[in-house]
Amino acid sequence: MLADENPIASVWTRPRRPQRRQLTREQIVTAAIELLDAEGVEALSMRNLGTRLDVAATSLYRHVANKDELIELVVDEVYGELDVPATATATHWRATVTRTATALRAMTLRHPWIAPELGQVGLVHIGPNAMRMSSGLLAQFEAAGFPANEKDQAVGTLTAYVIGIATSEAAYLSLIARSGKTEQEWVADLRPAFDEASRDHPRLREGDSAQQDVHPREIRDADFDYGLNRVLDGLTSRLGA
Repeated sequence: MLADENPIASVWTRPRRPQRRQLTREQIVTAAIELLDAEGVEALSMRNLGTRLDVAATSLYRHVANKDELIELVVDEVYGELDVPATATATHWRATVTRTATALRAMTLRHPWIAPELGQVGLVHIGPNAMRMSSGLLAQFEAAGFPANEKDQAVGTLTAYVIGIATSEAAYLSLIARSGKTEQEWVADLRPAFDEASRDHPRLREGDSAQQDVHPREIRDADFDYGLNRVLDGLTSRLGA
């Protein structure tokens, strides 16, 4: 069978069915994101979503074939929250990339359920919003002077760092949220156990003591900025290679 006769299964690779007046794909996606933000990915099902929309679950299948397609749609909708770079210049490329990377991290932390889904959406995110973001980043690296065979690798390196650290952060913040405590309270409660465990590891105690009076969120922000700048330093060094 020819490849074009058997397209890869994706909501983006099949024709969109006519929509009934009482329910649209956009309404489904909006409700799904609200459900995911409130209860997490474990709560997402066609039945729960139908209840939220006050429709039969079967009516949802006119718009999405299954839960996997729904995940594709909600992930791309969330990507639409990002401001795509409007221009690309050799002078401002790094500042623009930094803003985009910071916004991508913030997006992931606003919707912690998205982190584990980003690697499971199938084809390298072919939804329009994800494509727009990737294209915008490619334009920045192109303007910076990266050769054609390195632009894709540069974007991949950057996004792998951002998604990787944001995934860890999202899991950490979700754990704290389930405890019912604030981040400061959770860290303060953990400190006695950490002090005891690190008693024979002075290097760990030294690093922790230096940040003991700093808000945990500020530490996370500083750690992200440090890593992002080191990634960009490494990529920038390629321009002089």
